[in-house]
Amino acid sequence: MKLVLTIGFLIISNIFMTFAWYGHLKLQQLKLITSNTPLMLVILISWGLAFFEYCFQVPANRIGFIHNGGPMNLVQLKVTQEVISLIVFTIFFVLVFNKDSLHWNHFAAFVCLVMAVFFAFLK
Repeated sequence: MKLVLTIGFLIISNIFMTFAWYGHLKLQQLKLITSNTPLMLVILISWGLAFFEYCFQVPANRIGFIHNGGPMNLVQLKVTQEVISLIVFTIFFVLVFNKDSLHWNHFAAFVCLVMAVFFAFLK
């Protein structure tokens, strides 16, 4: 159950993180903000979203960490978070920035990260 909760919280935190980091670029494409919008305002909006990222990321790490009774060591938590981040970003990229496209090298990079998770969990 702790593994499911950890992964679920990591997914939710990465959704907020992706919108915090890249959402303003889509808002700029939609002309809801411009390149003249003060950078500090964009940062504050991103920080507002990042607050919710941390509300899920920190509990995910605490619940999932082996020394708190969770199923993963620190390396496994980090590598898992990176793959979840890539999956969430890829979905965001395809759905939100649908005029851009993925190429073979993007998929090759994804496979390398998935292999990193595999190796991180090897005993």
